[in-house]
Amino acid sequence: MRSIPTLILAAALVAAPLFAADAPAPTTPAAKPNSTGGNSPHETTSATIGRGGPRVTVTYGRPYAKGREIWGKLVPWNAAWRLGSDEATTFLTQQPLTIGDKTLPAGIYTLYLVPSEKETTKIAFSSALGGWGIPVNTSTDVARFDLKKETLPAAVEQLTLAVKADAATGGGVLTIAWETTQFSLPFTIKK
Repeated sequence: MRSIPTLILAAALVAAPLFAADAPAPTTPAAKPNSTGGNSPHETTSATIGRGGPRVTVTYGRPYAKGREIWGKLVPWNAAWRLGSDEATTFLTQQPLTIGDKTLPAGIYTLYLVPSEKETTKIAFSSALGGWGIPVNTSTDVARFDLKKETLPAAVEQLTLAVKADAATGGGVLTIAWETTQFSLPFTIKK
């Protein structure tokens, strides 16, 4: 024979769904998946560079084009742009990187872009951390680098950054794709 507390508990469990339909809907919105509270989803991309080498990681907000013209309109030419949405995009390298003929020290940086229609687009690594992404503080640049630009065969609806290892060079590449444009920045681990 079952005890009375057990029967009461069982009855409550069976009846609970009947009363839940009358409960008011929650008034606070649910958190967005992969979001830090802003309007866009967020992503972290990373790669281990070289055999057993350090990890390079980028965390950023991923806005959608939503039918808007991106380059030269939403993202103005020749002006510092936050390279993402919501919080500032961060770049973390565990070891110094060689990019072109310059060295980027190990550490964490805020990334931003200076896109150009007629000249070379540049990516900047800034020491200003923890910001929302705008306004961009150009006075704290640690380094700026030229990006290689190419046209994509199909449009990319959502801003996409990727860090990939390059087995041929033992280094890696950071790519930025949106609309029909892709920018890339090759790098190696400083020896």
